[in-house]
Amino acid sequence: MENLDKESKYIRAKERVDELKKFYANLWAYILVISILALINFLTNRFSYMWFLWAAFGWGIGVFFHAVGTFNLNPFFGKGWEERKIKEFMKEDEKTNKWK
Repeated sequence: MENLDKESKYIRAKERVDELKKFYANLWAYILVISILALINFLTNRFSYMWFLWAAFGWGIGVFFHAVGTFNLNPFFGKGWEERKIKEFMKEDEKTNKWK
Protein backbone atom coordinates (compact mmCIF):
# COMPACT_ATOMS: atom_id res chain seq x y z
CA MET A 1 0.00 0.00 0.00
CA GLU A 2 2.78 2.42 0.92
CA ASN A 3 4.64 1.60 -2.28
CA LEU A 4 1.49 2.32 -4.30
CA ASP A 5 1.12 5.68 -2.53
CA LYS A 6 4.72 6.65 -3.34
CA GLU A 7 4.22 5.63 -6.96
CA SER A 8 1.03 7.68 -7.17
CA LYS A 9 2.79 10.73 -5.72
CA TYR A 10 5.66 10.26 -8.16
CA ILE A 11 3.27 10.10 -11.12
CA ARG A 12 1.43 13.25 -10.00
CA ALA A 13 4.73 15.08 -9.49
CA LYS A 14 5.97 14.00 -12.92
CA GLU A 15 2.72 15.20 -14.53
CA ARG A 16 3.12 18.54 -12.76
CA VAL A 17 6.71 18.90 -13.98
CA ASP A 18 5.56 18.10 -17.52
CA GLU A 19 2.88 20.79 -17.25
CA LEU A 20 5.47 23.33 -16.12
CA LYS A 21 7.87 22.36 -18.91
CA LYS A 22 5.15 22.83 -21.52
CA PHE A 23 4.20 26.22 -20.11
CA TYR A 24 7.78 27.50 -19.99
CA ALA A 25 8.44 26.20 -23.52
CA ASN A 26 5.34 28.09 -24.69
CA LEU A 27 6.46 31.23 -22.86
CA TRP A 28 9.98 31.12 -24.32
CA ALA A 29 8.64 30.52 -27.82
CA TYR A 30 6.31 33.49 -27.34
CA ILE A 31 9.14 35.76 -26.23
CA LEU A 32 11.43 34.64 -29.04
CA VAL A 33 8.89 34.84 -31.87
CA ILE A 34 7.38 38.16 -30.75
CA SER A 35 10.88 39.64 -30.42
CA ILE A 36 11.73 38.53 -33.96
CA LEU A 37 8.45 39.95 -35.25
CA ALA A 38 9.15 43.24 -33.44
CA LEU A 39 12.61 43.37 -35.00
CA ILE A 40 11.17 42.73 -38.48
CA ASN A 41 8.53 45.38 -37.84
CA PHE A 42 11.19 47.89 -36.80
CA LEU A 43 13.47 47.13 -39.76
CA THR A 44 10.66 47.39 -42.31
CA ASN A 45 8.82 50.53 -41.16
CA ARG A 46 10.52 51.87 -38.01
CA PHE A 47 7.37 51.15 -35.96
CA SER A 48 5.22 53.57 -37.98
CA TYR A 49 2.56 50.87 -37.67
CA MET A 50 3.27 48.31 -34.95
CA TRP A 51 1.59 45.29 -36.53
CA PHE A 52 3.58 42.82 -34.40
CA LEU A 53 1.41 43.82 -31.43
CA TRP A 54 -1.55 41.99 -33.02
CA ALA A 55 0.38 38.73 -32.89
CA ALA A 56 1.65 39.54 -29.40
CA PHE A 57 -1.88 40.22 -28.17
CA GLY A 58 -3.42 37.12 -29.75
CA TRP A 59 -0.75 34.71 -28.63
CA GLY A 60 -0.51 36.51 -25.28
CA ILE A 61 -4.12 35.60 -24.53
CA GLY A 62 -3.20 31.95 -25.09
CA VAL A 63 -0.13 32.23 -22.85
CA PHE A 64 -2.25 33.89 -20.15
CA PHE A 65 -4.80 31.08 -20.13
CA HIS A 66 -2.02 28.50 -20.23
CA ALA A 67 -0.56 30.13 -17.09
CA VAL A 68 -3.98 30.14 -15.41
CA GLY A 69 -4.28 26.41 -16.03
CA THR A 70 -0.70 25.56 -15.14
CA PHE A 71 -0.52 27.51 -11.89
CA ASN A 72 -4.14 26.88 -10.82
CA LEU A 73 -4.96 30.59 -10.78
CA ASN A 74 -8.62 30.08 -11.65
CA PRO A 75 -10.61 31.16 -8.56
CA PHE A 76 -13.78 29.38 -9.71
CA PHE A 77 -12.64 25.96 -10.87
CA GLY A 78 -9.24 25.40 -9.28
CA LYS A 79 -7.85 22.16 -7.86
CA GLY A 80 -9.49 22.73 -4.49
CA TRP A 81 -12.90 23.07 -6.10
CA GLU A 82 -12.33 19.93 -8.14
CA GLU A 83 -11.35 17.88 -5.09
CA ARG A 84 -14.36 19.14 -3.09
CA LYS A 85 -16.75 18.26 -5.92
CA ILE A 86 -15.28 14.77 -6.29
CA LYS A 87 -15.71 14.11 -2.57
CA GLU A 88 -19.23 15.55 -2.66
CA PHE A 89 -20.25 13.29 -5.55
CA MET A 90 -18.66 10.28 -3.88
CA LYS A 91 -20.68 10.96 -0.71
CA GLU A 92 -23.88 11.35 -2.72
CA ASP A 93 -23.19 8.10 -4.54
CA GLU A 94 -22.45 6.35 -1.26
CA LYS A 95 -25.75 7.52 0.23
CA THR A 96 -27.69 6.54 -2.87
CA ASN A 97 -26.17 3.05 -3.09
CA LYS A 98 -26.48 2.46 0.66
CA TRP A 99 -30.25 1.99 0.46
CA LYS A 100 -30.29 -0.21 -2.66
